[in-house]
Amino acid sequence: MAKQNDVEEIFFKYLMRYKFEEANLDFAKLERHKAALQTLADIGNSGVSLFDVSKRQIVFYSSNFGQQLGYVKSDYEKLGQAFFVDKIHPEDALKLSLNSVSVFKIFENFSSEEKLSHKLISEYRMHNAQHKYVRLIEQHQFIELDKTGQIWLLLGIVDISPNQEEFNGIKCQFLNFKTGNSVPYEASTKVGYELTNRELEILKLVKNGLLSKEISNRLSISLHTVNTHRQRFLEKLGANNSFEAVMFASKYGLLD
Repeated sequence: MAKQNDVEEIFFKYLMRYKFEEANLDFAKLERHKAALQTLADIGNSGVSLFDVSKRQIVFYSSNFGQQLGYVKSDYEKLGQAFFVDKIHPEDALKLSLNSVSVFKIFENFSSEEKLSHKLISEYRMHNAQHKYVRLIEQHQFIELDKTGQIWLLLGIVDISPNQEEFNGIKCQFLNFKTGNSVPYEASTKVGYELTNRELEILKLVKNGLLSKEISNRLSISLHTVNTHRQRFLEKLGANNSFEAVMFASKYGLLD
């Protein structure tokens, strides 16, 4: 199936870059999470899953997973995540895969604390058991890192969207749930220009947490010049602030 192959090619192939040592994984935590997440699903009636990056597969589904769409465990028991990937609208599946890779790239540059304080909220279309597309809202956040600080266990919580009006495409939002800082995570229509080497250099320093004065001292240029370059890359990326600029630039591979 082309759709499933697209997802595997884009997202699961990307996951091959992560290398894990078994000694750095605390599997006792994994088992404790499974019990707690089943309780969470029972209370909230949400579908809950747990994705193991080291295995590149979902290692836990709550007992009610898929029930909102009319599916039962026997429907997806053999195929697992491939069953649900096949139910996502083809256009949405491809965009979700691209977004997932972009978000993983952003997480690679985060501190351990930042990796555990951000989530991606996505809204997309999936076929229900009656073969009709239903809009879902899914939240993904990392709940465990390995002992080296590498991303490991990814929690997924899915619900039926309250908005079932016809809408072509996906909606994504990147949220720091500790600060409340949230930005839409979609391609900006303003993106169409390449950043200059100096703009990229300054943007990378901004990503590393340097203030304009510190950048000015490091590059031996005036503060006014730094701020001019900052304003230019905000405009080129269609970003409202430096946080968005770093996110967008990472998504487009400009900071690789």
